[in-house]
Amino acid sequence: MHIEYDRDTCIGMFQCVDEWEAFEKNLDDGKADLVDSEEREEDLFVREVPEDAEFDAEFAARVCPVDAIKLFDDDGEQVV
Repeated sequence: MHIEYDRDTCIGMFQCVDEWEAFEKNLDDGKADLVDSEEREEDLFVREVPEDAEFDAEFAARVCPVDAIKLFDDDGEQVV
């Protein structure tokens, strides 16, 4: 499972930060940061989700008010 985070779309509500510790507040930019992620395209960050964090990652994606976070299963199908 992996997560994709579009930082440009983020509006800094930080609800994802409350759901999964992989997201951290970046108050200087007014947006969240996805820790240990790789920037695949400009402002698109991707990282693998550990099995023990799948539930938290799913909630982080679901609570984003602007759908800046997408979650994909191991087959590449979008879950959230």
